[in-house]
Amino acid sequence: MIITLTANPSLDRTVTLGSALVPGGVHRIVEDTVQVGGKGINVAVGVARAGIGALAIAPAATGDPFRTLLEHAGVDHVASPVIGAVRTNLTVLSDGGVTTKINEPGAGLTPDEIDDLEQALLSRVSEGDIVMLSGSLAPGFPVDEYARLIPALRRRGAWVGIDTSDAPLAALSEAMPEAAPDFLKPNAEELGQLTGLDGASLEEAAARGEIAAVAEAARALLGRGLGSVLVTLGGSGAVLADAGGTWFAPAARGTRVVSTVGAGDSATAGYLIGLARGEDGASRLARAVAYGTAAVGLPGTTIPRPEQVDVDVASVRAL
Repeated sequence: MIITLTANPSLDRTVTLGSALVPGGVHRIVEDTVQVGGKGINVAVGVARAGIGALAIAPAATGDPFRTLLEHAGVDHVASPVIGAVRTNLTVLSDGGVTTKINEPGAGLTPDEIDDLEQALLSRVSEGDIVMLSGSLAPGFPVDEYARLIPALRRRGAWVGIDTSDAPLAALSEAMPEAAPDFLKPNAEELGQLTGLDGASLEEAAARGEIAAVAEAARALLGRGLGSVLVTLGGSGAVLADAGGTWFAPAARGTRVVSTVGAGDSATAGYLIGLARGEDGASRLARAVAYGTAAVGLPGTTIPRPEQVDVDVASVRAL
């Protein structure tokens, strides 16, 4: 079973404009969609669509529209009750393939609500489960929430992955190696936060085909107790480092980009699908990049189905 925790879920509203986005201007919406969102929700949907058992856990009040959309998402789920409303994240797609994101912080959770959510997770984890802790933390959570959950999950025999950023990522870094997860999925900016490097420079170098610095930084994290590190690099591809080696897979050329929202989560889903199927590191990387590539060609926060993913488009080479 692959279990995901989304501590700060969202309703993802995507609007497409008929022109370029101009600050201070008046714009007309030509398309408007709302989908259930949040990193862990997206990952669970992708995994479930591949026919692998998945459970998505998130906080949401009874009657919240988020719950209604989650019912239709095609994934088993647990909504831990809270009082506040699930936030709305707005994505604006405009001419030239420009994506602008405006995210709400989310409603605050009380200590009792946080405890209920933790118990909803821990009570459902069994020996051998894959647990993915994903996204930002809603107001009210202690900044080291993920770092504190890892030992509790390990005691239940779970394999633990993390995808987060900013303060929760910094807290996790401070807790390593004792609380180092089995898997970490940073982008270039987050890799920079962990290693003290400039994330923008890493991404710019990767765009030029220079990935040595990313690979070296990913390998350095293994020395801090991490089991594997998947660094997603947007249109440049991804790097994976684990005990078996380090690999790079460039993004497929000629892909028409419709929306980049959810592409990183789709890559995580692809990686976990490969892990659940017993694939080696290079094959898991290929599947991750193939899922991310498929996602950018789909509207809004649309997570690919297996028939929309071509793993053969990913060319993996060892570093």
